[in-house]
Amino acid sequence: MTSTGECVARVREVRGRLVREGPPRTRDREGDFETVSVPEKHCDQLRDLMISEGAEKVVEVGLAYASSALAIGEALATVNRPLSRHIIIDPFQEREYSNAGWDLLRSAGLDSIATLMLTPSSIALPRLLAEGFVADAAFVDGSHRFHEVFVDLYYLRKIVRPGGLIVIDDDWWPSVHTAVQYYEQNLGWTVIPDAFPGETIGVGPQGGRGARCKAYRLPDPTFEPSFEDFRAF
Repeated sequence: MTSTGECVARVREVRGRLVREGPPRTRDREGDFETVSVPEKHCDQLRDLMISEGAEKVVEVGLAYASSALAIGEALATVNRPLSRHIIIDPFQEREYSNAGWDLLRSAGLDSIATLMLTPSSIALPRLLAEGFVADAAFVDGSHRFHEVFVDLYYLRKIVRPGGLIVIDDDWWPSVHTAVQYYEQNLGWTVIPDAFPGETIGVGPQGGRGARCKAYRLPDPTFEPSFEDFRAF
């Protein structure tokens, strides 16, 4: 039987190789891996956040080259709960990324706890909700269109347990930031200020610098506000 330490070491080896050498294959776009992947520092911070949370079940929207998925997998392997599950949603993984990210997860041995859903999140998330799946945390790095981010957060709010975490990548994009602001202003989501400490990595839209990753704590207990209490966002 493989020990927890051996499982974690295997994931770390694959993560390190991905950072040093890049993925086994990429889309035919210059700098695609660097553009779409979450930087190593943020992945480490995401891993540490999931470990401190004691996360057992996590939903991730967007896989691409698996940098964040490997970090979450490392956290789940470290926590080592008996019912660990990592649900990953990415309709483009097979047809655009040639399963590069999924193959990396498999090489790390994480396919034992991970499930890949090759359907749009607007279909996959309602399916998880209907199945009664409850997550401790979610990581959102899928479509950056406002309406699609908004829908992802709508369903994740119902899937992630009260008091759980929802982590957003690319909050510096106005479309993503604006979608999240509704939930912060109207539904009691609170920023975890020290979740991603240090300087911003990279340059965001229009050359500006801002917060890339943000973590939010859901209220406990959850609540539904009156339509009369709407706050503009």
